[in-house]
Amino acid sequence: MARRSLEEREIRSLTKASGGRSYTVTIPLEHIKKLGWRAKQKLVVTLYRDRIIIKDWKK
Repeated sequence: MARRSLEEREIRSLTKASGGRSYTVTIPLEHIKKLGWRAKQKLVVTLYRDRIIIKDWKK
């Protein structure tokens, strides 16, 4: 598989998870590192108008 051009790196695909009741989107590694997120970290997913907002979960 060829690498994506600089303009296309932000374009991601929406895929259906194995159970069929949820979907997945891959997030670029650069964004994950910049946010300081880790694997299995709890996140809050919110729908706001036509956008999905993903934030770190705080107790």
